[in-house]
Amino acid sequence: MLNNATGFKKIYVATGYTDLRRGIEGLAAIVRFQFELDPYDKDTIFLFCGKRCNRIKALIWEGDGFLLCYKRLETGSFHWPRSANEVHEITPQQYRMLMQGLEIIAKHPITELTNPPNAM
Repeated sequence: MLNNATGFKKIYVATGYTDLRRGIEGLAAIVRFQFELDPYDKDTIFLFCGKRCNRIKALIWEGDGFLLCYKRLETGSFHWPRSANEVHEITPQQYRMLMQGLEIIAKHPITELTNPPNAM
């Protein structure tokens, strides 16, 4: 189920570390109060990762109740963004990359120089 992002209108990744002992109420509280988003937004998935990068939880509101998914990889790990505790909306393509173990938010992104050096 978590390998495919089709059917979701929004995908959010909670960066940093999340205590994965939290259940539905705890994760929904993080979404509502820390990230100021609506956990009851239908067809939206919220992803959380603990300190072990081989386990994630997903919180989904289905209209009649919450769905809490837990995934533990047998081999490999997720390249989870570990910046401050914030939330990032990602694209379905970034979601697929994340599920394949690829890095979705670069630590040192390449940027265009506005004032390139003159001397060579």
